[in-house]
Amino acid sequence: MKANCWTGRNTVEVLDVPEPSILNSRDAIVRITSTAICGSDLHLLDGYVPTMEKGDVMGHEFMGEVVEVGSGIDADKLRVGDRVVVPFPIACGACGACRAELYSCCENTNPNAGLSEKFFGHPTAGIYGYSHLTGGFAGGQAEYARVVLADVNALKIGSDLDDEQVLFLSDILPTGYMGAEMCDIQEGDVVAVWGAGPVGQFAMDSARVLGAEKVIAIDKETYRLDMATAEGYTAVDYEDVDVRSALLELTGGRGPDKCIDAVGMEATHGASHVQLYDRAKQAARSETDRPHALRQAILSCRSGGVVSVIGVYGGLIDKFPAGAWMNRSLTLRTGQCHVQKYMKPLLGLIEQGKIDPTRVITHRLPLSEAPTGYELFKNKADNCEKVVLRP
Repeated sequence: MKANCWTGRNTVEVLDVPEPSILNSRDAIVRITSTAICGSDLHLLDGYVPTMEKGDVMGHEFMGEVVEVGSGIDADKLRVGDRVVVPFPIACGACGACRAELYSCCENTNPNAGLSEKFFGHPTAGIYGYSHLTGGFAGGQAEYARVVLADVNALKIGSDLDDEQVLFLSDILPTGYMGAEMCDIQEGDVVAVWGAGPVGQFAMDSARVLGAEKVIAIDKETYRLDMATAEGYTAVDYEDVDVRSALLELTGGRGPDKCIDAVGMEATHGASHVQLYDRAKQAARSETDRPHALRQAILSCRSGGVVSVIGVYGGLIDKFPAGAWMNRSLTLRTGQCHVQKYMKPLLGLIEQGKIDPTRVITHRLPLSEAPTGYELFKNKADNCEKVVLRP
């Protein structure tokens, strides 16, 4: 089959690879009908996530039709012909973390748990197409994929919603929603979102659904800010203004009640000397991630507010403003998204027309043109916000 594979830093290629097969009794094989390129895929492409190997199949946002099921799957839960969306974290559904609905912290699905433990202190769940640190599972930017423990992970889509309306239930819509939910939004709250990429856009939509009075989008790309303002959000271009000063002006000098970092490890800064500092620290291997957005969110948030972090971080950061965090009673919440917790409720919001996931799609390409999609997305060329691939 054809699959989009990591072949080295800054390089992906569509290659011929073996078709997946059932390995365990609760596996299923899915024929992919739609898949997407995620912003966190760019962290792999850029070499910021270790343990990638040449030939690894990329992609953790995918859906399709079940074509084979293992002998251990109850037909009442999943059967051949079902249309499913697959969440990116692989959950067992039975461990302590899963019972607490912390699915991305599943204790049983990462076969490389020892390696993950060395990096993070404790292991994380397995993740499709996201390095051997998270299990080395083949991803979904392919014609077929093996879905592990499919009876507790794959979400059946029984309605007539098309792929583009439900595909992002696999990751970015639940991630954006969880970012807003962690803010504990109250009536009258002002919510600021760093990053107007797809996850940031969905965090803004979710903040509005959860009752925010004002939502502020922070980015430098005009087309992304235009996408936010078209939804009624206030735009702040961090290359034109000092972000903290602009936020104070927009909030009567208090700062936003809730702040969401939807950027993560590859943040950029409007001031060249600050940007250069973190670039140099990365080059010297003194830090792995550039935490500009996280620093700004902590320093900008009103005292007693909440900073929610859904942008991906992978290692170590420098100049973390711990003093501001502690002395101003800020709450910091974060986590890889516990996707399975949110899929059904968000499907309901889509069916009710309260959220339109299709609004972020700007490019649709065949799987064979995946490398082009990565180039467009990475370089923000042709106003690229989100790429959907069709095998």
